[in-house]
Amino acid sequence: MAWNEPGNGQRDPWGKPRQTPGKSGLDDAFKQLKNRLSRLGGGPGGLLTIVLALLLASLLLSSATVVDARQAGVVLRFGQYARTLGPGFHFKLPRPFETVTKVSTTEVRSVSDKVRMLTSDENIISVDFNVQYQVSDARKFLFSLSGQPEDTLRQAAEAAVRSVVGANVMDNILTSSAAEQVAVPATPTTTAAPVAAAQAAVNQASAAAQARDTLQQQTREILQATLDSYDSGLAVTDVSFQNVSPPQEVKDAFDDVNAAREDKQGTENNARAYASKVVPEARGEASRIAAQAQGYSAERVARATGDADRFNLILKEYRGAPEVTRRRLWLETVEDVMSNNPKVLDGTGGRNMIYLPLDRAAVRDLPGVGTVAPAADSGKEKQ
Repeated sequence: MAWNEPGNGQRDPWGKPRQTPGKSGLDDAFKQLKNRLSRLGGGPGGLLTIVLALLLASLLLSSATVVDARQAGVVLRFGQYARTLGPGFHFKLPRPFETVTKVSTTEVRSVSDKVRMLTSDENIISVDFNVQYQVSDARKFLFSLSGQPEDTLRQAAEAAVRSVVGANVMDNILTSSAAEQVAVPATPTTTAAPVAAAQAAVNQASAAAQARDTLQQQTREILQATLDSYDSGLAVTDVSFQNVSPPQEVKDAFDDVNAAREDKQGTENNARAYASKVVPEARGEASRIAAQAQGYSAERVARATGDADRFNLILKEYRGAPEVTRRRLWLETVEDVMSNNPKVLDGTGGRNMIYLPLDRAAVRDLPGVGTVAPAADSGKEKQ
């Protein structure tokens, strides 16, 4: 044995333990930790202290909870409802004494379904409906409904839709997308016709939208009343009919009926447009004829009144001087007759004639008359 290998080579000459080749410092650290734990657990109450420390840490961690601003926390004490926590940081009894179930109260959830049902006039229609809802009471939402709350809501919504649809006729429920669009039918190129047709289309679309909104509002109210009677803790925010149509088996027949109804409505719109165009024109023409007749009547009455007054004046003069009045009337009559007829002047014994008035004739070389320039109007030559 060498001088530097005392104790079978486990110690050096100075008495310190020899490090075995290949062992690292990490192994020494594990050994030291193991020795300390052995001393701690080996002492009185060492293992119990560790268990109690771990248990205390677990209790402290489970005694605090944080509820999000969009949630409500339902606290259960030994499985029984204790209280509801609002948003924020809260303390509670540790598990297993109290547990917290967090429920989202601001999330808008939806349920959709498609059902076939009978209307009051015994027609079958297919309705696609959608229900949007929120949790209004977290406690009722968790414990008042048996099974899945979504299934309960779907069944209640179907019952509400059947109740509303069954109380209305098909024409009040079955609204096509074409009725919701405002379209102007083809009409003659007039101003009143397109305006009247567009107004009729607007009125029809407005009536269809109002009827649809009324049915949806009735469905929402019935559904909310049903859920309140169940203490479901749910609040219905909106109910909409996505599609209302006849079943596929009879869709062609319904399309024909709708096409005929649209043709009827288009014909009525055209008739209303034509009436709105023709009636004002007829009224204007009637007013014009009536005004013209009134003017003619006033003219005839005024003329007759004037003639009567003139005759009375002449009669008065005739009674005062019959001969003079008779002569004057004869002269006025001759003057009136001669003024509207052509006149011929013969001063040469039939050789030369002059047409009077002179501006309507061409007179040449008349003895004693002189030369007269021809007028612009056509004249006659001498005969």
